[in-house]
Amino acid sequence: MKPLVYIKCTVVLSAFLTLLGSCKKEDNFLSTKPNQNLAVPSNLTDLVNLLNNETVFNRGADPALGEISSDDFNVADIIYPNLSLNLERNTYTWQKTLYDATFTQIPDWDNPYAIIYYSNIILEALPKIDISGQKGLADQVRGAALFYRGYSYYNLVQTFALPYDASNAGNIPGVPIRLNSDLNLRPKRSSLAECYKQIITDIQQAIPLLPVVPKVKTQPSQPAANALMARIELALGNYADALTYANACLSKNSALTNYNGLTTPSTTGLSKTYLDEDIYHSTLNNYSIFSRTFNYVPPAFIALYDVNDLRRTKFFTVLSNQTQYPRFVGSYDIRSLKYSGLATDEVYLIKAECLARTNDLTNAMSTLNTLLIKRWKPNTFIPVTAETQDEAIDKILLERRKELLFRGLRWTDLRRLNKDPKYAITLTRVIGNDTYTLPPNDPRYAMPIPDNEISLEGIIQNPR
Repeated sequence: MKPLVYIKCTVVLSAFLTLLGSCKKEDNFLSTKPNQNLAVPSNLTDLVNLLNNETVFNRGADPALGEISSDDFNVADIIYPNLSLNLERNTYTWQKTLYDATFTQIPDWDNPYAIIYYSNIILEALPKIDISGQKGLADQVRGAALFYRGYSYYNLVQTFALPYDASNAGNIPGVPIRLNSDLNLRPKRSSLAECYKQIITDIQQAIPLLPVVPKVKTQPSQPAANALMARIELALGNYADALTYANACLSKNSALTNYNGLTTPSTTGLSKTYLDEDIYHSTLNNYSIFSRTFNYVPPAFIALYDVNDLRRTKFFTVLSNQTQYPRFVGSYDIRSLKYSGLATDEVYLIKAECLARTNDLTNAMSTLNTLLIKRWKPNTFIPVTAETQDEAIDKILLERRKELLFRGLRWTDLRRLNKDPKYAITLTRVIGNDTYTLPPNDPRYAMPIPDNEISLEGIIQNPR
């Protein structure tokens, strides 16, 4: 019996029509490939159509176990027993064992590896097909496949590997690296250093191949790839490199949405259209715990927003006068799923933090204020200032916390900031008479590898 990721990938290859038919952009290709033996890309149009499958690459594609484990939200005692899956309850309370027999498919693991499988198929097919007169398009296809593969491996190591430690990354287990579509090859876990080397190589190679402006926001671009590199280098603590990539992104796309122009739909997210600052659109796996009727943001957190800060009203609402249970409605996704893509607001915050960490306080505060003025009511914003490096970093991290709520980023921030005693925190959940805690740098900051991968492939499990 094959492990789940390989079973899923086999199904992907043999049933393109089932998996991709829901997306009209692929229908022409798929209608000509009804037979499993013919379901292999044979021209550049086939590859483009495969990349256009938003169901695979974008919608509910990004791991969400870290978001469930973070302190972005709470679940009321009365709701907790009603969560759909034991996996959600176990993850929310940081149990050592997350999975059980009732939930054998782990989308946080399966979805990224399915994307990696597609990407490898595309990268293998490109040298074998005729691209006469279409080199520019072929480059974009290659760039997109490399972007998706690097993005997926980054999401995997943020979820299933311990935080990066430069002094020991060669000894920390990462995830299995698959660089081809041969399902018979069963790689073991590479080191975290090897994983990041592959991630960075993929994305760096993708950048010059991608367009500056994509046709749709669900496709990668040069600004998106630079934003992703800035995110990665920040997670690694490489502030100078993160700043370089943030600047490269903003040099090509610096758009910010003025929240004064938004009319907040109370139940469908921040906007009914894609925001200007959204440069690569994807969403988290849609677990039931993310339902607005299941989770809430503590009123004490909302009190961090000034009364003139538009995020206070644009991000949150109250259902049925339940003032003790404010709900988050600030997603950038038009379907009200939890947005986890790449947007310029995150890049401005990365740039500001990196400037502060290199003690360029003037430009750090200027960068932060460029973002914040778009979030406040007209004629009410007073520019933020800082006299010391610590004060600047504190203010930037606070704004990062307030701006990037429910974006799938808090888990990585906890992992990286826990290394600094000043910012390390112990997470706590209280459910009835039971109290659960997650101390800084705990082994549970890496999710367990799905059980079937351990039992069938013999790869090592994360300590919990």
